[in-house]
Amino acid sequence: MAAALLGVSVLLGALLLLLAAALRRAASRGPPAAPPDGKRGQSGRGGGPGRAGLGDADPLLPAGPKANGDAAKPAGPRKMKLPARVRRDRPQQHNFAHRLLVAALKGHSGSVSCLDFSSSGKYLASCADDRTVRLWSTRDFAEREHRCLRANVELDHAELVRFSPDSRAFIVWLANGETIRVYKMTKKEDGNFTFTATSEDFPKKHKAPVINIGIAETGKFIMTASSDTTILIWNLKGEVLASINTNQMNNAYAAVSPCGRFVASCGFTPDVKVWEVCFGKSGDFREVTRAFELKGHAAGVHSFSFSNDSRRMATVSKDGTWKFWDTDVEYKKQQDPYLLLTGKCEVTEPCRIALSPDARVVAISSGTSIVVYNTRRGEEEERFVNVHGQYITDLAFDINSRYLVSCGDRAIRVFHNSAGYRAVVEEMESMLKKTANKATRERLEQQISNAQKALAAIYGKKH
Repeated sequence: MAAALLGVSVLLGALLLLLAAALRRAASRGPPAAPPDGKRGQSGRGGGPGRAGLGDADPLLPAGPKANGDAAKPAGPRKMKLPARVRRDRPQQHNFAHRLLVAALKGHSGSVSCLDFSSSGKYLASCADDRTVRLWSTRDFAEREHRCLRANVELDHAELVRFSPDSRAFIVWLANGETIRVYKMTKKEDGNFTFTATSEDFPKKHKAPVINIGIAETGKFIMTASSDTTILIWNLKGEVLASINTNQMNNAYAAVSPCGRFVASCGFTPDVKVWEVCFGKSGDFREVTRAFELKGHAAGVHSFSFSNDSRRMATVSKDGTWKFWDTDVEYKKQQDPYLLLTGKCEVTEPCRIALSPDARVVAISSGTSIVVYNTRRGEEEERFVNVHGQYITDLAFDINSRYLVSCGDRAIRVFHNSAGYRAVVEEMESMLKKTANKATRERLEQQISNAQKALAAIYGKKH
C-alpha cells in the first residue's frame, strides 16, 4: 500500500513539473499578435464569413505581396481612388458663323491678345501666349487658305505687338520680361521674311502691368502705358524721354494717335486726356504738353479710338454710352472738342471701341460680342453675338475700312464692314443733292457705284 502511494506521488510530481515547464515556454513567447489595425478579429466582422477579412483581397486596399517575394506591407486605412490630375489642354476651338464673316484666321495654338495692321495695309500682325507673332496677308482674307509667317519669341511670349511706320520692323511687349523687344523684318528673295530680335531689350521702367504700347507714325517715339497712372515716352534706342502722370486713379487704356502727334489715356475718371509730344525742327525731343480733354461722360471711360486723320474720336464709358467727337480744334487757343453724337450701348467688361479710319462706323466689343453703329445717327447696324469663346481682347478696322477684325481665343475673326459701305452710299447721295459741279457729281456717283457693287458682292456671295 505504501509503495503504491509513493508511485502515485512520484507520477503527480512529474506531471506538475511538465505543466510548469509548458507555462514558462508560453510566457516567454508573449501574447498573440494583434491584427495590423490594432483590433482583434471578431466573428461576423473582421474575419467571419460573408465579409472580406483583413487578410483577404479588397479592391479598395493596396495589393498583397508580389509573387517575387517582396515583403508584405501592413494595410493602411481604406483610401478612395482619386482621379488622375487633369491636364491643362489648349483652349477649345470656338465655332461661330455669320453672313458677314469673311474668315477665321487659325494658326495660333494659344489665346490671341493683340492685333495690328501695318501702315501699308498689306499685313496684319497678331501675338498670342504660344510664344509666336504671326503676320497675315490682308489679300488672303477672302481666300480659302490663309497663310502666315511666324516669328518666335524666345523664352517668353508677347502680349502686345505694333508695326513700325515703314512696316520693316515690329515691337512687342514681353509678358515675363516686362519690357519692349524690337524685331527687324528682312525680306528674302522668295518674298518671305526673316525676323531678327535686336541684341538688347528696353530697360525695365514700369512698376505696374503694361496695358498698351504704340509707335508714332512719324517714327520719333514709342509709348508704353501701365495700369497705374504712368505713361512713358521712349526714343527708338530705348531711352526714356518723358514720363506722364495721368492723374486718373488708374489707366484703363492709352494710345498714340495715327498722326503721331498725340498720346491719349482714359481710366477711372469720366474723361479722356490728350497730350502733344513736341519735337524741334531738327528732330530733337522738346516736351510733352497738355492738348485737350474729352469731357461729357458720367462715369469712367473704358476705351477710345482715333480716326485715321486724328480729326475724330470715339469713346465708350461705364455709363452705358458711346460718344463721337470732333477733335479738329485749335487747342492751343483753348478751343475744346465738339461732341457730335451720343449713343447708347451695352457695356460688359472688358469693353473696347474701334472707330473706322474714315470715321463713318463705330464697333464696340462687350464681353464676347460686337455691335456696330453708324456715326451719322448713332443707330445699330450689325450685331455679332458670342464671336469668341473667351472675352474679346482686341478690335480693329483695316486702314481701308473694308474689314473689322477681332480676337479673344485662338482664332482671329474677319468681318465685312458692310455698315461702312452703306454709310458711304448715304453720305455721297446726300452730297450729290447739294452739288451742281459736274466733275464733283461724277466723282460722287462713282463712289456710290463702287460701294453698291461691294455690298452686292458681300451679300450675293452669302446668298
